[in-house]
Amino acid sequence: MVIQLRIEKFIYKRVKGIYDSVSLLDATTLQRTQVTTDMATLKSEVERFAKGKKLEIEALKIRESYRKEFLGNVSHELKTPLFTVQGYILTLLDGAMKDKTLRKKYLNRAMKGVDRLIYIVKDLDMITKLEAGDLHLDKENFLISELIHSVYELLEMKAAKKNITLLYDFDSNTDVMVCGDKERLQQVLTNLVVNSIKYGEKDGTTEITVEDFINNKILVRVTDNGEGIKQENIPRLFERFFRVDKSGNRKEGGSGLGLSIVKHILEAHEEKIYVESEFGVGSEFSFTLEKLEEVTEVDPLITEMT
Repeated sequence: MVIQLRIEKFIYKRVKGIYDSVSLLDATTLQRTQVTTDMATLKSEVERFAKGKKLEIEALKIRESYRKEFLGNVSHELKTPLFTVQGYILTLLDGAMKDKTLRKKYLNRAMKGVDRLIYIVKDLDMITKLEAGDLHLDKENFLISELIHSVYELLEMKAAKKNITLLYDFDSNTDVMVCGDKERLQQVLTNLVVNSIKYGEKDGTTEITVEDFINNKILVRVTDNGEGIKQENIPRLFERFFRVDKSGNRKEGGSGLGLSIVKHILEAHEEKIYVESEFGVGSEFSFTLEKLEEVTEVDPLITEMT
């Protein structure tokens, strides 16, 4: 028995030494513990360590896959306007510059390509700042109706091109005072309404509804009767450059970063965003905001806009 115990202790020490050597990054292994000959305990610790490292490796593989996809998407988004600008400039240098009509036409098209590049770079810069926590929020108190009014005024012409009716409805007859960075929250609402119009049906509707939520919060809903989103695409909607349309069609414009920016701005405000959609029926994006107080008057100019 003595020999058996000494052999078990000897084996345990050797295995424990190997385990400690490969698990230096595990915080629990840095604590000094009394050596025991309980092989079952050591086995469970090794299994726990191996399981943890396997999960870490799988997470790193997923991140690497996302990194490659992200770099590919950035390259694709940037090369299209770059090649467009390059093509028009080369055409001008090859002799088209002498024709005043072509010169103005091609310079205008090249400028549009440059504008798109600037748009993408600005969105990427904002995403980087939001993820790093470097974007400062200038919070202020304002009426939610003012925010919706500004967004609808900005987008009414875009909606009119598809004959989409912009509607605004409160759950009650009161306006709501909220606190946040008005400019950033306007960007949130603008991005959501733009997507609603972009993927909405012609002669359809886009409606914003404000209603009471839990814990002194309000819920702002943006609902449309457009083409909707397939359920398998919903979990990836807020990824950078992810597009539901796999055809790569860019005729609607945009940087592919809109929903990702929406998510990060709301997270910076410590708020949540939700998505509900049925393919072929329509979609609803909603987000929370903290309610400060109620105002009894509602601006009648924004109850319905076309």
